[in-house]
Amino acid sequence: MEFFKIKRDIPFMRHALIFNLVSLLTFLAAVFFLFSRGLHLSVEFTGGTLMEVTYTHAADLGGVRTAVAALGLKDVQVQNFGTARDVLIRLPVQKGVSSAQQSEHVMTALKAADPSAAMRRTEFVGPQVGDELATDGLKALASVVIGIMVYLAIRFEWKFAVAAIIANLHDVIIILGFFAFFQWEFSLPVLAAVLAVLGYSVNESVVIFDRIRENFRRYRKMNTVQIIDSSITSTISRTIITHGCTQLMVLSMLLFGGATLHYFALALTIGICFGIYSSVFVAAAIAMWLGIKREDLIKIGSKKDTDPNDPNAGATV
Repeated sequence: MEFFKIKRDIPFMRHALIFNLVSLLTFLAAVFFLFSRGLHLSVEFTGGTLMEVTYTHAADLGGVRTAVAALGLKDVQVQNFGTARDVLIRLPVQKGVSSAQQSEHVMTALKAADPSAAMRRTEFVGPQVGDELATDGLKALASVVIGIMVYLAIRFEWKFAVAAIIANLHDVIIILGFFAFFQWEFSLPVLAAVLAVLGYSVNESVVIFDRIRENFRRYRKMNTVQIIDSSITSTISRTIITHGCTQLMVLSMLLFGGATLHYFALALTIGICFGIYSSVFVAAAIAMWLGIKREDLIKIGSKKDTDPNDPNAGATV
C-alpha cells in the first residue's frame, strides 16, 4: 500500500555527514544533561509510601491530586488501581515524617474532600527495592541491546548490527536527555516506553536494511550510495503510513490519557520521531561508512544473485 510513489531517488546520503553531526551534538548534549542534572526518578526507584484508597463511587482523580497537592507534596502519582473506585497513590519520602504519619495526613485531606474515601492498604517501599528495580531495568535494557545485535548480525551482517545498535542507543540516550533536561519524572512506565522505542526503532532499520539487500541483488550497476538512497526512497510511503498511524495513537494517549499516561506517551513520542530520523540518517549512514557492500549480503554465484528481468543485471560492483 502506497499513498504516493517518488519517481526519482532522494540523495539522502549526500547530506549524511551534516545530519550525523547534528545527531552527535544532540547526543552529547543529552549525555551532558544526564551527568549534570541526572534523572528525576519516581517513587519506584527512590522509595516512598504506597497507598490504596477506595471510594463508594468512581474516584475523581483530579480531585485526589488537588487534595494531595494542597498538603505541599510534590511528585505524587495518582492512578486508578483495578476499578474506577480504587486509587493507588505513590508518595515520595519526606524528611522527618514517617510513612504512617504521611499516609494519615493524606487520608485526612482525602476524607475532607470526600467522606466516602477509605484506606485499603498502605506500605513503605524502601530504597533497596528501588535500587533493585533500577538494576533490573538496566539488565533489561542490556538484554534488549544484545538481542538486537545478535538478531541483525544473523539476519544481515555485523556492520548492519553495529549501525543499528548505535542508532537505537542514540534514540534512547536522547529520550533520557530530554527527561534529564526538563526534570520530567522517570518511572517504570517510562522505562517500558524506552524499551518499546528500542524495538520500534530496530523495526524501521530492518525494513530499510531488507530493502538494501534486495536492491543489491536487483541493481548490480548501482554503487552502495545509490542503493541506500534508492532503498530509503522506496520505503518512504510505508514509513509515513506506519509511523503516522502509530504517532496518532500515541498523541491520543498524550493528550487524553491523563497524568498517568502522560510521561509514558511523551517518551514514545520523542522516541518515534527520533527513531525515524536515526533509521534513515544514522543507521544507514554508519553502515555506508563501515563499508557495507554487495558481497557482504549476497552469495556470489547463487541463483538468487541475479534478477533475469532486471536490465541492470550482469555488471560487477
